[in-house]
Amino acid sequence: MAAAGSSPTIVEYFGGEDGYRCGYCKNESGNLSHGMWAHSMTVQDYQDLIDRGWRRSGKYVYKPIMNQTCCPQYTIRCQALRFQTSKSHKKVLKKMLKFISKGDVSKAVSEEEPMDSHVEDAVSCGFVHRSESHVSEAELTPLNEDHTDRVEKEDEDKGETKEEVNVKKAELASLQIRGDKDAAVPGEPSSSTKIVHAPPKPGKGADLSKPPCRKAKDIRKERKLQKLLRNQRCTLEGSPLQAEHQALLLQNSKSTANQPKSIEDFIFVPLPDDAPHKLEVRVVRSSPPSSQFKATFQESYQVYKRYQMVIHKDPPDKPTINQFTRFLCDSPLEAENPPNGPDCGYGSFHQQYWLDGKIIAVGVIDILPYCVSSVYLYYDPDYSFLSLGVYSALREIAFTRQLHEKAPDLCFYYMGFYIHSCPKMRYKMFTSSCR
Repeated sequence: MAAAGSSPTIVEYFGGEDGYRCGYCKNESGNLSHGMWAHSMTVQDYQDLIDRGWRRSGKYVYKPIMNQTCCPQYTIRCQALRFQTSKSHKKVLKKMLKFISKGDVSKAVSEEEPMDSHVEDAVSCGFVHRSESHVSEAELTPLNEDHTDRVEKEDEDKGETKEEVNVKKAELASLQIRGDKDAAVPGEPSSSTKIVHAPPKPGKGADLSKPPCRKAKDIRKERKLQKLLRNQRCTLEGSPLQAEHQALLLQNSKSTANQPKSIEDFIFVPLPDDAPHKLEVRVVRSSPPSSQFKATFQESYQVYKRYQMVIHKDPPDKPTINQFTRFLCDSPLEAENPPNGPDCGYGSFHQQYWLDGKIIAVGVIDILPYCVSSVYLYYDPDYSFLSLGVYSALREIAFTRQLHEKAPDLCFYYMGFYIHSCPKMRYKMFTSSCR
């Protein structure tokens, strides 16, 4: 149903009888889907469609026929309000922060690709697929193999003699017997139990006779807390509330230290006045095109053209302006600005990343009543070292949270389709829950 003052949804249905070439497995006729050309569409109608497995590419809206297509595609989304950054996410956010604030450039070479429903952004994920030829023999060792046999095999590989192996077996047996003799007897104090730790050989693991290593950050926090407690003790000396204040101070310190950092803690941190770089993220409406979109169209197109040529090896004449416009600028979604919606309204937008006054990346997104839907990302290949695919996804999650403050129903981040057999899409499992 169309919102007040907007056009109704008008589509032409094409059906899904004929198969066509698959962009994932390269099957010439294995890709089957329902499709329709959308002349206009309300944001609520499109929200209902993507919740049922549909997606758009320009004005073409399609849904894979799951029991017939060669590569089944599943709608995947992230609950933005519950999202917590992992260690790998923090590395990307810190890398961008260090580059902006200090000019540090990571030495690691990025090999990212775009994040969209056709060619996905290759990002670190929770697991790595390996063929059988890449698995070592040690990983294929049966679980029921005797420990001493494994020790013997390892030592033989290192060139040790059988006599040395027999000595090791005797040492293992003596440790076991000694542990049995020193075991606690019911009714006797447990202090009679003795644990004997043989000093490990270099490279054989941690020395259990020594205290575990601690992170320098934890040691600094503990010292700072002890200093605060000493200062508090001096000011409250003789006061009956001293113990209570110390306990409260300790509790507040622990709660602050244990609280994980959010995306916002990294992207909204104040920068020094002499920061070598400045990053600005602008959201401009792409359909119907706003004045800001028109003013930056040529620069945005040049970034896309360079991206296609370097990343996807397209010839210089292939990414034409018409192709760019049909694929990433045209949209059937009607612009809607209800009073209870986000300040920018609903519809299709380009999220532009400006670094030192020039565009280095553009995220194509749809803002819908219940979600922010990621359509595509392209970026300047010269800045691949910043992991812009991951960074933009995290920024879009933070943007979803920001919109939620004004529009409470808007709380999901849609990442397009997920294909289990496509390695380039496995990164999507790191932020999402399938539905």
